Amino acid sequence: MIKPIRRVVTGHDARGRSVIVSDGASPHVLTIPGRPDFALTNLWVTDGAPASNAGNADAAKRPVVLEPPRNGTIFRVVEFPPDQAPGGFDRAAAFAAMGADHAMDRDASRHPGMHKTDSVDYAIVLTGEIWALMDDGETLLRAGDTLVQRGTNHAWSNRSDRPCLVAFILVSARPLAGKPSAKPARRTPTRAGSGKRSAARRRSSRTSARSRRATRRRS
Repeated sequence: MIKPIRRVVTGHDARGRSVIVSDGASPHVLTIPGRPDFALTNLWVTDGAPASNAGNADAAKRPVVLEPPRNGTIFRVVEFPPDQAPGGFDRAAAFAAMGADHAMDRDASRHPGMHKTDSVDYAIVLTGEIWALMDDGETLLRAGDTLVQRGTNHAWSNRSDRPCLVAFILVSARPLAGKPSAKPARRTPTRAGSGKRSAARRRSSRTSARSRRATRRRS
């Protein structure tokens, strides 16, 4: 059974005084298909920077997806079951459920969970232990350890015999230069007729150069 994550959210009353708005287990949980012991629990989501603290609406009340909104953040806790736990891992179904087919590494030889997102991820291990895998290298993290994930291809491997809880703060980031973006890039619109104007300027330059050469020969 997935561990409920207590979430306390503060806000303001009608007089502008600070209050506890809610206190209880976050209901925003996504269980990985076929793995009732593997889940993401969202605690809060922001949609831009600076973030808004106006109102008392639950900002995490939306579908649970892998990546934060563009220019936004996600605060969540992930429960990783042991790799050896029964149930297997359907990677295509898992990433599809998280709305992140594009983030999945097509090569599963390193680990079926390998993926990359356009984000900076702050990870804090709460309980248990887990291995962080890169394309080249890996390291063991235990409770109290932290990791800063900077848009790298990676996976998480729980090689112990008990679940591991990791808190994540995911911050939207620019795609790395020279590397394919995890999200489809936006096309920059071109002005109508700009190509024709460029061609005309090139023809004009060539005509001017020929005229200068003819003038030098006559002189």
